Amino acid sequence: MTVFTFIASLLGAMTLGMPIAFALMVCGVALMLQMNSFDVQILAQKLVDGADNYLLMSVPFFLLAGEIMNLGGLSRRIVDAAMAVIGHIRGGLGYVAVLTALVLASVSGSAIADTAAVAVLLIPMMRNAGYDVGRSSGLIAAAGIIAPVIPPSIGFVVFGVAAGLSITKLFMAGIVPGLMMGASLIVTWWWLSRRGTVQPAPRRSLPEIGVAVLRSLWALGLPVIIIFGLKLGVFTPTEAGVVAAAYALFVSTLVYRALSLRDLYRALLSAAMTSAIIMFLVAASLVSAWLITVANIPDQIVALAQPFIEHKTLLMLVLMAVVVLVGTALDFTPTILILTPVLMPIIKEAGIDPIYFGVLFIINNAIGMVTPPVGTVLNVVAGVARIRMDDAIRGVMPFMAAQLVVLLLLILFPALVLVPATWFR
Repeated sequence: MTVFTFIASLLGAMTLGMPIAFALMVCGVALMLQMNSFDVQILAQKLVDGADNYLLMSVPFFLLAGEIMNLGGLSRRIVDAAMAVIGHIRGGLGYVAVLTALVLASVSGSAIADTAAVAVLLIPMMRNAGYDVGRSSGLIAAAGIIAPVIPPSIGFVVFGVAAGLSITKLFMAGIVPGLMMGASLIVTWWWLSRRGTVQPAPRRSLPEIGVAVLRSLWALGLPVIIIFGLKLGVFTPTEAGVVAAAYALFVSTLVYRALSLRDLYRALLSAAMTSAIIMFLVAASLVSAWLITVANIPDQIVALAQPFIEHKTLLMLVLMAVVVLVGTALDFTPTILILTPVLMPIIKEAGIDPIYFGVLFIINNAIGMVTPPVGTVLNVVAGVARIRMDDAIRGVMPFMAAQLVVLLLLILFPALVLVPATWFR
């Protein structure tokens, strides 16, 4: 009965068009009423406690770093460097898009911000060069969702807070799977463009390549600082967010001198608005997560999953299939916050490494960002490219399939996540 109350209240509130954060609070109230323990003070206290988390302080700083990079010229210089090095090969602009997305992913951790930056810079160039705009948009969207997987990842921060896991361990475990996602896109793009008729850009001379790379060194230095700083224990994930924002601000204002006061205001405003949405979602979700625990729902869910507990691979396949289905209807952060308190007891009961599960869970949720009908990243790219959503969906399908293959490989061969994670730790 408690499980039914949880599901019915959540889906009912969402069906009425209620925002996810409020739907989670309604779910919490329904559980309290069902247990005859309704108390407004407890509800308010848990809501405040949900947002009062030191680790969540990294979210606004990483978002601010990404906004400053986009407005301060760092993203453009990264694109210029990639164009100079590989823009002359067949399908070069596609490879530039993937490599640029990988670099930006290692700075901000925000799929939407990174995708918008790459799309604004590269889609006009790809359109003018004669590339299929729908396919190009699909590639950029699929590359953009690598951001929640490669550190620093806002998705890992949210999941780590909800699951009570080490953010640094999640960051380090996401490096190789994120690179595998990028490699799958490169292979798929090569396969699709090998018979293309688009003429590649002229080969740059060595001095031109050198100049482009030198101009981008300050921008390329930020991912190196973040990853090695975390690896060597120089700073925590929260402190890494501050370092990223401060470095991006320094380079944009004093080195490249491309960030005006108006741009800085826009970056601060955008980061603040996005951070407020995420913080409220996390706070509301932890209210329902606490009540889920009090109502003993995890034990009931574990009992339902008992036939799969002894078969870890089969259990992971079933859970990932469930997450794929949920991801078609819910956005990235709400899916994490709703499913984490429900699925983690099953993972612990089955003896699956929670860090390993977290990486696959975030990859799956990231893929949901390009899965119709919600597909927030896909909507962003379609808007920037000014194409129909149908064209964007057709364009992203082969790349989404490639990333699902990567997810399947990680399920079948857990060592692909667990072994490299020990190297980076």
